[in-house]
Order: sequence, then structure tokens, then C-alpha cells
Amino acid sequence: MSALDSIDSLLFSLARAFCTPLAVFIQIQGCMICLILALGWACAAYVRNREIKRMKDGMRCGNSFSFLCHDISELEHSNQIKLPRVTVVMPLKGFGEHNLLNWRSQVTSLYGGPLEFLFVVESKEDPAYHSVLRLLQEFKDDVDAKVVVAGLSTTCSQKIHNQLVGVENMHKDSKYVLFLDDDVRLHPGTIGALTTEMEKNPEIFIQTGYPLDLPSGSLGSYCIYEYHMPCSMGFATGGKTFFLWGGCMMMHADDFRLDRYGVVSGLRDGGYSDDMTLAALAGAHNRLITSPPVAVFPHPLASDLSFGRYWNYLRKQTFVLESYISKVNWIMNRALFSSHCYLSWGFAAPYFMALIHVAAVLRIYGKGYSLEETNITSGELLSMWNLTRIEVQLCNMLSPEAPKLSLATYNWVLVFIALVVDNFLYPLSAFRSHFSQSINWSGIRYHLKNGKISKIERSKDMGPKFTDLGGKHLYGKKGAPPKVSFLSSLARSLAQWRQPKKFDV
Repeated sequence: MSALDSIDSLLFSLARAFCTPLAVFIQIQGCMICLILALGWACAAYVRNREIKRMKDGMRCGNSFSFLCHDISELEHSNQIKLPRVTVVMPLKGFGEHNLLNWRSQVTSLYGGPLEFLFVVESKEDPAYHSVLRLLQEFKDDVDAKVVVAGLSTTCSQKIHNQLVGVENMHKDSKYVLFLDDDVRLHPGTIGALTTEMEKNPEIFIQTGYPLDLPSGSLGSYCIYEYHMPCSMGFATGGKTFFLWGGCMMMHADDFRLDRYGVVSGLRDGGYSDDMTLAALAGAHNRLITSPPVAVFPHPLASDLSFGRYWNYLRKQTFVLESYISKVNWIMNRALFSSHCYLSWGFAAPYFMALIHVAAVLRIYGKGYSLEETNITSGELLSMWNLTRIEVQLCNMLSPEAPKLSLATYNWVLVFIALVVDNFLYPLSAFRSHFSQSINWSGIRYHLKNGKISKIERSKDMGPKFTDLGGKHLYGKKGAPPKVSFLSSLARSLAQWRQPKKFDV
């Protein structure tokens, strides 16, 4: 028997196996998961679109600044002088192609109250250090900002260490502290909108938001976009949520000064993930987390984002489920681990089965097959497209002075491929994280024991020279660009997509 005959025999055997009652059940289950995703994205789109309509109604009624506030009278001087002081803390690591534009969007906020910015770096050797200093020289006395050197972390992740050092250096009169990742691109009215909600409801423990990924064209960037999109449902509630994103968190400053609910000790003593730790504390103490509908931020991904860097990012995301602060938190993480793995493979399995059936039919009839000629349509893909369309429109309205985002830059063939690839790989990454109990994050290897960091190893030679999403250089000298993965190159040749516009100068 020839090798081709053996392959045909295996192919037809699998095709017959996928017609059993169990296989039919798996495919029906996959359809149900797709339906849930489609409904979730439809609800999220409704919330975001409601905010767009509100802004348009405001403009029709004469409020040309509806992208800043609902009521134009809030911009009167008598109201602006009453606004509370806010400290913005940005933990930095490395420097990449999008950082300058992101930082400018942060320090040029149109918030009318007292505002200070603290850029926190590990050391002066970090490439971000001198880049931030040059940026701040452009603004000089126009912005209250400074760079803080935090030193090396010893009991928690470097990001958390930088955040806590930033809190220690914030102004004594600050009422709120806003933690931002350095890859967040703010809208002019973001800080004002978050502060307004905190003032309206003092019971809010944390306000958060979520990014809108702008894929750069590689398969890896589309996999990251796809990974974030299901999570976006939990942030597009227009109010209360159980989810928290560490890239944008506004909290009461006194919660840190007084270590309320153990926010400082919980983060400092073995904390790996800032958002997972704070979300666990919010649940344990029945505190409120909210996500306003305007808190969606453009997140441009690196132009050279390879499939390997996507895998590293996925590893870090699944690793957070291995950290916990209590028995209840451990149980919740195990539940998330199990349900996410089950749903991911439940989603990917029907497409794998369909691929086998298609391959078997093609072998029987001996016809050619081209991906470009395939009309891929599915309910969840259309629903994802609609939510992305609305979020792109919302971001354009919230930042009228910024370069316009465009839905035309998204390649939906690659989105579909990323849907299957990411859901197939998630359980593999989760199981690897579970059994390894260690992770390399930007050149630092963290080891967990009983859900907390127990050991930290540092070496420039042990990890990547670039961050995963932003492609930021981690060290002073720029290393060689990472190699493009085989899967990414294959996807490029098959899909023949048009390169998106650059979002940076």
C-alpha cells in the first residue's frame, strides 16, 4: 500500500468516525457555543452603540463636546475647579514603535482637575527611561509628570512592584489613582469620564476598561485580537462587571494608603497578576467593579508580531490562573481553567471535523480547493464583525483629533483562522502552565508556590529581547528582529491580505 493510500484510508476512517452519535453531539455543542458567542457580542455591540447614539444626540442638541461629557455645563469653570486630584501611574518596560503616540495620548488628557503622571521604570537602563524624559521635555511646565525609578522587585512581579512604588510617590492630596499600561491609547475625555463615575458612586471599588486590538497583519496579531474579543463581552456592560483589565484601573487612593481590603499586601506579598489579584479581593469583600461604555481603547499591535510571540503571550495569560490569594480564589480559577478549556475545544472540534469531511469529499471527487474562493460565513464571525465595527466608530468619535481607525484594515479570513487556532491552542497552553508553575515574563522568570511568587530569576540571556504585543525593546541595544513563524508566513501566502495602514508616525 502506498503512502497516499494510507493517508486516504486514515482520512476516510476519520470521516466515518465523525458521523457517530458522539461526533454529532460534539458538533451540535459547537453550534451552541457559536450561538452564545454571537449573542454575547450582539449585547456588547448594543451597549457600545447606545453610547454612540447618546453622543450624536448631544451634538444635535448643541453639545459639540459630547465626546468629553454628557452635559456641556460640566465644562464651566465653576465645575472644573471642583474636580478631584488624580494620579496616573504607568509601569513601563521597554520601548517600541507605538509607545510615543500612546504616551502622548495619556499626558494630553483634557481632564480639568489637578492631574499628575508618574512613569515608573525598573532602572535607568530601561530603554523607556530616556524616551520618556525626552517626551516630557517637550511639554515641560505644561504637564505635571515625572519618571520614578522603582528598582528590582523581590516579592512580586515587576509590574506590581512598579505600581506600588508609583502609589508611594503620588501626591498626598490625590483622591483617585489610575493605573495604565503603556500600550493604552487614551481618549481626551477618558480620565474625566472615569472620575465622574467615581464621584457619582463612591461605592465603586475599581473602574476598568478594555482594549480594541488593531491587528498588524500577521496571524499572531489576529490570534491575539480573537483571544481578547470573547473577553470584551464582560467589559461592555455599561456598568457592573466581574471582570478586570490591568491596563486600565481607577481606584480610591486611600485604599492604598490605608491598605483597605489588603490591596497593598495582597499585591506585594507574592502577587503575580495585578488585575486577577484585585478582582479576587473585590469578590472576597463584595466590592463593586464597573466598566463605563466609553472605556474602550485602541490597541495597535506590533507590525512584526510573530506567531511565536503570540504563543508567549497566551502562555502568560493562561499562567495567571495558577496564581491565587485564597482557597475560594483557587476554586474560581480552577473553574475558569476547566470551563475555558472545555469551551475552547468544544468550539474548535466541529471545524476540525468539517475539515476532515471536506478533505474526504475532495479526495473522492479529485477537485482543487482554494481558500481564497471559500465564502466563510458564520454567525459568531458576523457578530464579532459588528461589535468591532461599532467599537471602531466609538473610538473615532471619542478621539476626533486622532487618525481615524478603519474596519477595512481587518482581514476576516485571518480572523476566522485565528478563531480556530486560538481556541485549539488555549487548552494546550493552560495545561502547560499548570504543570510548569513558572513563566518567563519580559526576561524575568517567576516561579509560583501555593499560588504566589516564590522565586524570581533574572537574566538578559534567558528570555526574549522584545515584548510580545508591542514589540518593545527590553534592553538598551536593539536586538535582531524576531523571525516570522512558518504558520504566519503560510497564512500570508494563502490569504494575500492587504497590509493595514500604520497607526503611528
